Amino acid sequence: MADLLVKLYDLSPSPQRTDVTVRRAMPYEKRTVLAWVAKHFTDGWAAECDGAFSRLPVSCFIATSGGEILGFACHEATARGFFGPIGVREDCRGRDLGRTLVLTTLHAMREAGYAYAIIGSARVDFYARCVEILQIPGSDPGIYRDPLG
Repeated sequence: MADLLVKLYDLSPSPQRTDVTVRRAMPYEKRTVLAWVAKHFTDGWAAECDGAFSRLPVSCFIATSGGEILGFACHEATARGFFGPIGVREDCRGRDLGRTLVLTTLHAMREAGYAYAIIGSARVDFYARCVEILQIPGSDPGIYRDPLG
């Protein structure tokens, strides 16, 4: 899958939600969030998310409702200027929560001074529904090639 480029200076506003809270994770939530990511996704994504918790401010956002995590999104987890990973709990998909997490996180990147974001090894169909994207030619496999190779 190719890497994608997103113009951060031309984003749609983040959707305002009343059913879910989307916010920056707090450092004291690190173990809970990492365990949740590993349980619902992969250890690799949990490791990337761990990198997002090493930044100040933390560059991991979470979606919660009723004291439960429903989804997460990170930036600056693997490389500077990169968005991801992102995940929404399977039973919460189809409620526009992924798009909300994408836009909230990309807006944070813009506020941090970035003009563009790179989404590494991305599913074009999902991101095309969230933001205007440009596929980066020659970017497959990108930085995720040959892990531990």
